[in-house]
Amino acid sequence: MYPAGAEFGFELLVCRWVEESWPPNGSRSGAVVVARQLGTADRRWDTVVLECDPAGLAARAAFGSEELDSDLLHVVRNAPAEWAWYRDALPDPGYPWRYVRAAVHRAADRGIVETRREGNRILLRRVAPYPEWLRRIVAIENKPDLDAAAARALSDQLRHDVDAGLADEVWVATATTGNRVEPALLEDLPVDVGILAFEIDAGGDDPTAAAVDASVEWYPSEVTPPEGGRDPERRDRRLELAERAYGRGWRSYHDTMRPDCRSFELRQFGRALVPHCAAKGRSQTAAECAGSCAEFEPEPPAWRTRGWPIEGGPGAGIKTLLRRRREWVRSRELDAEFDPDT
Repeated sequence: MYPAGAEFGFELLVCRWVEESWPPNGSRSGAVVVARQLGTADRRWDTVVLECDPAGLAARAAFGSEELDSDLLHVVRNAPAEWAWYRDALPDPGYPWRYVRAAVHRAADRGIVETRREGNRILLRRVAPYPEWLRRIVAIENKPDLDAAAARALSDQLRHDVDAGLADEVWVATATTGNRVEPALLEDLPVDVGILAFEIDAGGDDPTAAAVDASVEWYPSEVTPPEGGRDPERRDRRLELAERAYGRGWRSYHDTMRPDCRSFELRQFGRALVPHCAAKGRSQTAAECAGSCAEFEPEPPAWRTRGWPIEGGPGAGIKTLLRRRREWVRSRELDAEFDPDT
């Protein structure tokens, strides 16, 4: 029913649907960035949705398409408008200044701050103010087969998400069963968690005709703690999470798979591009697509030395295609006349 196995394939389809149709049963009033398999040391979410200010997101682009880690954020958020010694310009980080100096050099190498020397001192100046681009974070847990056992195992994790308040909303995405009352509504899930039921038509013999739709079975509550907007630690953690989502997106599955295998392909499933293994004749899971796979066969070196139309070989071409697709969707989000069918 799903490409690339139940869990992984369902996750990719959920991400694509969210990219096109978020928020559910509502009109889009801002920009949306979607990522997968992100979180903190305590919790990892299947799908992360960033609801963004369009003008702020456009201003964020001045700092490049790559994510900014916590050290780089410390530099760019506090870089002065006029030249100043970095130790005078930046707040005390609470750790040795040599690490800040290294971050300043990394930021300068990426062109997101300007530096110059004055004797032995490194002077710092911002290239642009770091914008307030993030509005809300939405976490989605994907469970296509949410039976009683899966619901019990998931309930504690969802309660942690609600209590932590790092995300503003928490949802569970599951597959429709056709029952008058979806089983997910009868399970012991926290009442603050929303439920999305996905109906997936695999398209028969033509996967390009596949269709994905979702309905809201239960709306979530806002779980932002009352003091959340004034908590600097929470703001920093959310921004670090948002930066990882911005830089990686949900199409970064090639980072944990082997697109350099000569059997690795991308196939269309409805409006999503999903991995496909020519050797197995089916979509593969992320776990089985590895160098240890019995069918793994590296691309011939000659493939990688060819030029147009695939510079660097098919594996590099796949990575480039997914990266360009992510960048195209991101730029589309900034269009005030956003149309999900374009």
